[in-house]
Amino acid sequence: LLLTPALGVHLRGLADELLVDDFAGATITRPQREMLATAVSAANDCFYCMDSHGAFAGALLERHDAAEALPLIDQIKLGSSEGFDLKMQALLHIARTVRREPRDLTAADVDAALDAGASDQDVQLAVLIAAAFSMYNRIVEGFRARTPPTPAVYRERAEQIAEHGYSDGRVTSVPA
Repeated sequence: LLLTPALGVHLRGLADELLVDDFAGATITRPQREMLATAVSAANDCFYCMDSHGAFAGALLERHDAAEALPLIDQIKLGSSEGFDLKMQALLHIARTVRREPRDLTAADVDAALDAGASDQDVQLAVLIAAAFSMYNRIVEGFRARTPPTPAVYRERAEQIAEHGYSDGRVTSVPA
C-alpha cells in the first residue's frame, strides 16, 4: 500500500511543525524533538520510525557540534532516559506516558518537567510528538513499510532532513 500523495503533504507538514519549525516558547532543540519521536517510535516497536528518527537526531547532533550525545540515541531506543538532563528525562517520561496511556499523565509529571526547566510549550511539544508519532507509527506499520536492513541506510535522508525539513521537495524517500 502507498500513502495518498495529497495526504502525505499534510503529514510531512505536521512533522515540520512538531520537529523542525520554531515553536514559540519552546526551549527544546531539533535534535531533542527528534529524540522524543525516536523514543515514542521505539516504545511502539516501529523500527522504521525509530531508526529513521534516530538517524535524523544523529545528523542534527553532528550539525550542532554535539556528537558526544550520539550514544544517547541508543539509550532511547532501549527505553532508557539514562544520561539525559532532568528536563529531557521528564519530557521523555511525558512522551512515553502519552504514547502508552494518555490518561496516566499526571499533574506531577508535568510539574516535574516544569521544575526541571521545561517550558509549557516544551511539555506541549512532548505531548503532541507522542500523539503524532503514535499515529505515524501505526500508518507505517499498517502500510507494512519495509524496514531497511541497517539503520545506516537512513543516513543520506538524515542529512536532507537536517538541512531542509520534511516537506521540502529535495528530500527523498528512504530506500527499502
